[in-house]
Amino acid sequence: MALPHLETPRTRLTILPPERADLMLDYHQRNRLHLAPWEPKRDPDFYTLGCWFARLRESYSQFFAGQAVNLVALDASGERVIATCNFTHIVQGMFQACHLGYSVDEAHQGQGLMQEVVQGGIDYLFGELGLHRIMASHMPANLRSAALLARLGFEREGYARDYLMINGRWEDHVLTALLNPAWAPR
Repeated sequence: MALPHLETPRTRLTILPPERADLMLDYHQRNRLHLAPWEPKRDPDFYTLGCWFARLRESYSQFFAGQAVNLVALDASGERVIATCNFTHIVQGMFQACHLGYSVDEAHQGQGLMQEVVQGGIDYLFGELGLHRIMASHMPANLRSAALLARLGFEREGYARDYLMINGRWEDHVLTALLNPAWAPR
């Protein structure tokens, strides 16, 4: 399977090779405070080049094993990560589904960029991989995420108490999903 190289109006979506760990390190260092309320508590090692080299190497392995598609959105120059869009826990067979997670650079919030990036990823997962369902969750207080998922067509399916450990605390999450309207068995 070839690595995805997708174009959106303002970005290029791809899976970064381990040799570009510097781009992910830069993204997370720039957005450390911005992302902290919505992500797991990070160990100091998370903000090192070695950590990102290993994470990107694992991302490659997961892609070729059919387990995940961890996309990054690069700016027009291709030298700066401005968003991430991760489709993880991919299961084929009778489930044909995955989980979605995403983040956007603080400087690009409120510009519709995240919708553009996630829609590009969804189109790839539904069109190229033939998945039937993409699941996403958000904390009830994350109104931007709730609005984004609604605009993309995700429907609320439930509410999970103490669902994920976020920034050192168990947090409730709203569970949503999007079904592939063009799904057909392969």
